[in-house]
Amino acid sequence: MSIRERLGRELLFFDGGMGTLLQERGLEPGELPEVWNLKHPEEVEEIHRRYFEAGSDIVLTNTFGANACKFHDDNWSLEKVICAAVKNAKRAQEQGVLDGRETYVALDMGPTGKLLKPMGDLDFEDAYRAFAEAATLGEKNGADLIHIETMSDTYEVKAAVLAAKENTSLPVFATMIFDERGKLLTGGDVPSVVAMLEGLGVDAIGMNCGLGPDQMLPLLKEMRRYTSLPVIVKPNAGLPKQKNGETYYDVEPERFAATMKKIVEEGACVIGGCCGTTPDHIRRMVEACKDHPILPVEEKEDTIVSSYGKAVILGDMPLIIGERINPTGKKRFKEALKAHDMDYILKEGITQQEKGAHILDVNVGLPDIDEVQMMKDVVTQLQSVTSLPLQIDTVDAKAMEAAMRIYNGKPMLNSVSGKQESMNAVFPLVKKYGGVVVGLTLDEQGIPSDADGRVKIAGKIIEEAAKYGIRKKDIVIDVLTMTISSEKDGAKVTLEALRKVREIYGVRTVLGVSNISFGLPKRPVINSHFYTMAMQNGLTAGIINPSSEEMMKSYDAFLALMGYDENCTSYITKYAAQAAAEKAAAQVAGGNGTLRIAGGNGPSQPVGTDTGNTLTLKYAIEKGLKEEAHHLTRELVKTRDAMEIIQQELIPALNVVGDGFEKGTVFLPQLLMSADAAKIAFAVIKDVLAESGADEEKKEKIILATVKGDIHDIGKNIVKVLLENYGFEVLDLGKDVPPELIVEKAIEEEVTLVGLSALMTTTVVSMEETIRQLREKKPDCRVMVGGAVLNQEYADMIGADFYGKDAMQSVHYAQSLFGTENKV
Repeated sequence: MSIRERLGRELLFFDGGMGTLLQERGLEPGELPEVWNLKHPEEVEEIHRRYFEAGSDIVLTNTFGANACKFHDDNWSLEKVICAAVKNAKRAQEQGVLDGRETYVALDMGPTGKLLKPMGDLDFEDAYRAFAEAATLGEKNGADLIHIETMSDTYEVKAAVLAAKENTSLPVFATMIFDERGKLLTGGDVPSVVAMLEGLGVDAIGMNCGLGPDQMLPLLKEMRRYTSLPVIVKPNAGLPKQKNGETYYDVEPERFAATMKKIVEEGACVIGGCCGTTPDHIRRMVEACKDHPILPVEEKEDTIVSSYGKAVILGDMPLIIGERINPTGKKRFKEALKAHDMDYILKEGITQQEKGAHILDVNVGLPDIDEVQMMKDVVTQLQSVTSLPLQIDTVDAKAMEAAMRIYNGKPMLNSVSGKQESMNAVFPLVKKYGGVVVGLTLDEQGIPSDADGRVKIAGKIIEEAAKYGIRKKDIVIDVLTMTISSEKDGAKVTLEALRKVREIYGVRTVLGVSNISFGLPKRPVINSHFYTMAMQNGLTAGIINPSSEEMMKSYDAFLALMGYDENCTSYITKYAAQAAAEKAAAQVAGGNGTLRIAGGNGPSQPVGTDTGNTLTLKYAIEKGLKEEAHHLTRELVKTRDAMEIIQQELIPALNVVGDGFEKGTVFLPQLLMSADAAKIAFAVIKDVLAESGADEEKKEKIILATVKGDIHDIGKNIVKVLLENYGFEVLDLGKDVPPELIVEKAIEEEVTLVGLSALMTTTVVSMEETIRQLREKKPDCRVMVGGAVLNQEYADMIGADFYGKDAMQSVHYAQSLFGTENKV
């Protein structure tokens, strides 16, 4: 029986930690664990064998960091390392499995240690090629499956999954590293991860590292709520601690096994251990759980689309798809596309999000532009400034695939029709990349004039999709809105078809609502009333303009009337405030309403799309609008003092974004885009100060480094960007930095604050040694530390002055240390 056949039908056991066991055998700080496959194969083989003997069904090769982005040891080729790693595990399998059970060797693929563009400097396709090389070598040398683990970024795990599935025929497992809030480093939550990975077609999904078994229990429950796949859980042996100069974990094998039994009871069907777990942990776990029945894997029926940080469920409560990123009938938008005016397009997206859209439609099709490249550019940039899921709207199959490939999440796709040619082109893309596809009820004969004809085409689309393994939950039907100015029964037919599609097939629905009024005066009157009627007849998502007051009144009233707005809370909040604002406005003399560049430290105003609303520098920075930040700053410095701009625009904007990041309402891509906008604004101000001869205030220096032996610099780079934007001079020493070099630079540059980062437990000893040397040779220097394997208790044990759970906490500590809370 293959492992795919066993998944979800019986309990399977992974192995435990590798790095800490290699350290016990002499792995030096800074030494690549993967080279031990060639240097000390007998040690690696023994560890694998002990796990097989302990009862592991699946053992991971010692290849966590074996990819082209991380592996730069010229003495050991990647091909030789992976070949040796698989052979070591296979030999251990022969020696350690004596009871006749069927076991497997999994190629272990960990993260590259880099952030992908646009947040970082690693291109998506470069990451893909690095993972593809490792996956290909793994299959070539006899691995039975590929296990992608310890991923903290949905974009990177997507590159890895695509690489594994497109270049091998092996089963693919994927596990992520969540924090105690259920969040990834880049902001993703459990349902957004589930939606994307299920769409990509992985065989099993789960979590590993970062947390102990007790902390993973609630996350497991949430994952089981959304996924239809077998779930993997591989916790650490609790939290790292230190005693007598040595690192240990606080969950002993017996306690670990007891909690893993609870994890099985909650629905995990593939279990194992991560950092700090040993063959004894696995043996006790197997003994405690082997006879325990597993919960069946249940098919979930939720229709979910997602971005990197947010999942949107298309359920009974109607949702809004913003229609404004579309050139149809929009002269200014067409000009923006031709001029590649990205900030204008981004403002359209941001405005719709602020007005209440849940999903953004993205259509950039014009005859005289490169739609494939423009679609990629707009999707990438939009995902940098908004966390809303996107609906990729195009009739160009090449543009659709290009956007789906680089999209960070599980998108909506607009659309497929009942034409065989359309289904042949679109359904393979949905199967490959995942997505919720809009099915248009038209075919080779056109759009049926009656409801039953449209319902029949909906059934045809659903039936054809099933041939590709695409389930009904990933199909949303558009029964098409026909304008009543040319078809008097157009609205009645659409509403009847809408109702029948929901009743007969049980799928979700979507409509381009405003088509109903084409050619008529006062279109919002017709649109808003039809919108209410459509929602009453089963419309799941209306494609509308969320800046339309009439449409939003219909939407808000419908939610209140139908009980979706509990206690009318949202309605009261919105319209009570609106009424108060209208009353106040009536008491104040109005201006001429023209566009102006605003200053001051008052609240930022929404960006106008077709109106003349105020656009502030503070707002541009908050939203990551780089071109606008540059333009507005150049205008402001003509009339306002440079330091006043910093104090009233830059600092408040950065504080808003920083507070939002800490609260989980702003995600990492938005944080970094905001930081880039602030950097651009500050550069303009700096030029003005230099021209005027004003002396630039001396900046406090901070050293940042990823410690010796660790080549993961994601966290360090994020902290660097933020510190620089808060006015600090950062001396970035890079990754894999020896303690001696850090101490030398601290003395040479007279630095009194050093920030150290580590992701792997095997390199925390280097962090401790660095702190020891700093205490000895630069005693006035404070040390702040961070990284996925650290916690406050462990930071205290190794002598750090401050532990930052996230990048903003590091900024706050530096500000408090140097007394720069109100400076940039």
